[in-house]
Amino acid sequence: MPIEFARSERSTVGIEWEIAIVDRASGQLASVGDRVLAELAGSDGTPHPWITSELLTNTVELVSGVHHHVAGAVDDLTGQVAEVRAVLDRLGEYELICSGSHPYSQWYDQHLTDKARYHKLIERTRWWGRNMMIWGIHVHVGIEERDKALPILDGMLAFVPHLQALSASSPYWAGVETGYASNRALMFQQLPTAGLPYPLPDWGAYERYVDDLVRTGVIEDHTEVRWDIRPSPRWGTVEVRVCDGVSSADEIGAIAALIQCLVEWMSGRLDAGETLPVLQPWYVRENKWRAARYGMDAEVITDVAGTERPVADDLADLVDTLSPIADRLGCRQELERVRRTIEGGAGYQRQLAVAAEHDGDLTAVVAHLARELREGTGR
Repeated sequence: MPIEFARSERSTVGIEWEIAIVDRASGQLASVGDRVLAELAGSDGTPHPWITSELLTNTVELVSGVHHHVAGAVDDLTGQVAEVRAVLDRLGEYELICSGSHPYSQWYDQHLTDKARYHKLIERTRWWGRNMMIWGIHVHVGIEERDKALPILDGMLAFVPHLQALSASSPYWAGVETGYASNRALMFQQLPTAGLPYPLPDWGAYERYVDDLVRTGVIEDHTEVRWDIRPSPRWGTVEVRVCDGVSSADEIGAIAALIQCLVEWMSGRLDAGETLPVLQPWYVRENKWRAARYGMDAEVITDVAGTERPVADDLADLVDTLSPIADRLGCRQELERVRRTIEGGAGYQRQLAVAAEHDGDLTAVVAHLARELREGTGR
């Protein structure tokens, strides 16, 4: 099954941001996304070109255009947040939040978006699929040559724990403190084609993998391969999907800048004739679990020899390594914001702190998330 990889300008960036709608009074998820999208449609009923539905009707997804600079993509998203917020303010009862999970809403109270692909997914996955009350950010980075896509994907797997820890924001699930920084990471990988990618030596092997799944009825096309990092042939990008949803545009900019710089760094090394280092799959899997469990306190495996370091220390050094690339790409300011998260705490840490300050009252956590989305993190 030949899969064409679209032409894309090198290291351009696009971002997708999944946003949850909650009831302003109770903080519970509110299934009014379809009403919001209807309000945002054109006078002839044409859907909004960038703001779309997701699996559940408590969610809208914001999609930036293609940009050379992270700042432009983030500006797109903040403009779209303002559009959605204007509709909700007219309705008068709702607020926006973003995190990897909702602190206390229950899966059985949520409504499925009425699309055939979602009905098929839930019919197949049942309880696990219905529990997908999760939100994330996806970052696309342009790859100018198809044959770079899989080597870069493989190289990026060494940085899964860094991205997981930096974005971790799902310590609660249905009212329970899980003990995980990112419970979303472990929930999402229960879907049949989600989780870490398989090691594939070349594009032909990827095509054969997709063909196997289509022939056996697992998927209808390659867009249903929901790996944590995947090639996105339609757009000519590597798409990083491992991150939890985060509650401010500043954090999205920092994460997107880190991803854009990592991809450009690896692309340049391939141009220089290097073979990118690739961690053993068992190290990659262990790193993902450690980051999901311990977040910014994780000790991660950094090389094939099994060297271990605190992920926060490795992230700080990574910012130093990538700073010249960030200067060239015009995202130095955004990349430097990674240090703010290292110093001030990731989303899960802030949520836990708010809950502790309010004697475990999780409605205060939802109010905190709404405030961060409106005002930023203040860091």
